[in-house]
Amino acid sequence: MQILGIIPARYASTRFPAKALHMIEGKSMVQRVYEQATQASSLKEVVIATDHLAIYNHVKDFGGQVLMTSEQHPSGTDRCMEALQKIGKDTYDYVINIQGDEPFIQPAQIDTLAQVLANRSVEIATLMKKIHDPEDLSDLNKVKITFNTQYEALYFSRQAIPAVRQVVPEAWLQHADFYKHIGMYAYRKDILEKITALSPSRLEQLECLEQLRWLENGFKIKLAITELDSFCIDVPEDLTHIALKKFLN
Repeated sequence: MQILGIIPARYASTRFPAKALHMIEGKSMVQRVYEQATQASSLKEVVIATDHLAIYNHVKDFGGQVLMTSEQHPSGTDRCMEALQKIGKDTYDYVINIQGDEPFIQPAQIDTLAQVLANRSVEIATLMKKIHDPEDLSDLNKVKITFNTQYEALYFSRQAIPAVRQVVPEAWLQHADFYKHIGMYAYRKDILEKITALSPSRLEQLECLEQLRWLENGFKIKLAITELDSFCIDVPEDLTHIALKKFLN
């Protein structure tokens, strides 16, 4: 089985312009993502898909593989589709979309996700991690997941799900297991083509979660559990977060 790793790297960002080029301990964010991803043993190839010449030239300078893609893509999933088309759809069986703003992504996380793909019937796969911190349950930026006995997603929400009746939210973790989404996706190549042709859905627009579009249209999302956390850089202030220390060590 051949798996392609794609790192979408968009230049424009309202909250953090040109963050892909921001330097972290002597290396750009996008270079750190690329170097981490290339350590994953499951990936045949890793390529950065960007929409801006500055990122393209920078990746070339540090010796990475890079493709130019359209500025019009509304999501990283759409950018992955264009990149796959340019590389050749017959070359790979699956694509793993590696977030370009997670410079401390662990290669083991990528390999954990890739293990799920040994079953060729898997359409889409992603990661989840058990929640231990009560603050994560109330944080709308931490997406929660419910799933069936086959570890297929039932729903993703910014709210804590499931709700525990007759128990105060502060005590929910004592009565049920909760999982948060780790936002890296694997797509079977034929499914990637289908989901990028879909129109935005009702639940997607309400929760601002792209994956709900796929569920609403009947696609199955397989889940794998990881014990490793992720750290996304959304705004410049995230770079001073104390959690960075453990990632940089």
